[in-house]
Amino acid sequence: MVDEPERVRVALSPPRRRILERLREPASAAQVAAELGLPRQRVGYHFKVLEQAGLIELVEERPRRGCVERLMRATASAFLVDPGVLNETFTAIADRHAAEHLVEVAAGTVREVARMSANAERQGVRLLTFTLEAEVRFAEPGDVHEFTDQLAAAVAEVAARFDTPGGRRYRLVAGGHPAPAEPRGERS
Repeated sequence: MVDEPERVRVALSPPRRRILERLREPASAAQVAAELGLPRQRVGYHFKVLEQAGLIELVEERPRRGCVERLMRATASAFLVDPGVLNETFTAIADRHAAEHLVEVAAGTVREVARMSANAERQGVRLLTFTLEAEVRFAEPGDVHEFTDQLAAAVAEVAARFDTPGGRRYRLVAGGHPAPAEPRGERS
């Protein structure tokens, strides 16, 4: 039973879920990295986080090529999340300032739009979508949070104005990330 929001957050990261699933049987970080196609260092980092959260445990240490290889396994064959922590946990996971959340939402949007676009094409109709893009320069890191709060409030207000019971549902996804460096000569 996982009843602490932080442990649930640690376990729900997509790569960590895959690692926990793999660690039903003992394995080293190198083995897991090779099997899952992930960098060894990244898997080592996830191992450390999962071990600190008490979700995996050391089974054996053995010498290997001048180092000590650590074999780890999940502390349970399955984890049950206490329903009482779900609301708090999902609020933390949906941290609007977390890069992982932006990537997860963007990936979900790509999957959904690609599927609906293919269905529309098969039916010979056009999928009606819209895209908004803007670039903003923040003077201070804290301005990002204030901007996000004001943007969320403005979007909620406009959405409430246009929301019609029984109308066609649309999902609006807005995300922000640092803009890639511009090639020399293109700065304004």
